[in-house]
Amino acid sequence: MSSDAGRADGADSDPVDYFLEDITYQGKSQRTRDAYERVLSEFEAYLDGRGLGLAEANHRDCMAWIHRLRGDVGESTVATYASYLHRFYAYMTEVGTFEDNPMALVMEEIDESIATDPQRRDLSVPAMRSFVGEIGHPLDRAVVLTLLKTGLRAGELCNLDLRDVHLDAETSVGPRANLDGKPRSLYVPAEPTQGSEYNGEVRTASNKRKRATTVPVDEELERALGRWLAVRPDPRSGADPLFVSTSGEWGKRLTPDMVHHLVETRAREQGWYTEGGGPEENVTPHYFRHFFTTHLRDRTGDRGIVKYLRGDVATDVIDTYTHDWGDRVRRVYEANIYSLC
Repeated sequence: MSSDAGRADGADSDPVDYFLEDITYQGKSQRTRDAYERVLSEFEAYLDGRGLGLAEANHRDCMAWIHRLRGDVGESTVATYASYLHRFYAYMTEVGTFEDNPMALVMEEIDESIATDPQRRDLSVPAMRSFVGEIGHPLDRAVVLTLLKTGLRAGELCNLDLRDVHLDAETSVGPRANLDGKPRSLYVPAEPTQGSEYNGEVRTASNKRKRATTVPVDEELERALGRWLAVRPDPRSGADPLFVSTSGEWGKRLTPDMVHHLVETRAREQGWYTEGGGPEENVTPHYFRHFFTTHLRDRTGDRGIVKYLRGDVATDVIDTYTHDWGDRVRRVYEANIYSLC
């Protein structure tokens, strides 16, 4: 029997174990693996109680389970569980174990990326401004402000190269062609994938954008990035990463774990992070994305532009904003982005 046949047999006999093994190979942390295992085991037990297997579940079975969760956990946790189940089915469909993904239709009804969770810690702009004001280290300040003012995921921030940044003439170094005519902006590509080479370097994180996005940079973020670039250590990588370590791994591209540690340390000092606390309580890089979404959407009233900036929209919508970037996107962003310095 070939190794491929053996892998197929394993996927058919125990899809959950097969999936968990594969995400481990993909570099997912033990914590992430445990979270997937817990959610998938709960869903599998629910289906078993209805006399169904994972391959037999349809979208109504999935929807019923999601509905059953409400009341027991917060909406952000419901969205997280749904996204885990969606990724499991999408992967197993892609490798040919299941015929389709019953969560695809469910996810159209659960806008996990834009939903506001009323149970999540509610921090005001003044509170966040005070938090930022206590950060003096140029790297920490630039990272935190980039996350708060762009809505980037930690992995997307880590994947930024210097060519993806167009500031003023004194701080920019050869921005990519995609930024021609778009000063004071960041280019967030869709292509980088964990474990694959991009711009001459194997990446430790994936960008999860449906399409590349150009994100405006306001004066506050431009100052923070300029200050960081003035002291940035020489990168180890020829890809010229924007953010590199200034500690034990001097000059190495930041990884999502480094970013999480940086934010967690600062949040602990503020009393915004406790061991064992969930997403409703702890401030993490993902919380900053939530903060960006909530406050910018409330200020603009323009759900489409916020989704464009987050990289969550489909091709036809993102094309509309891409073509109108210099006018509407930039104008709306600059008129409504909150001040944190």
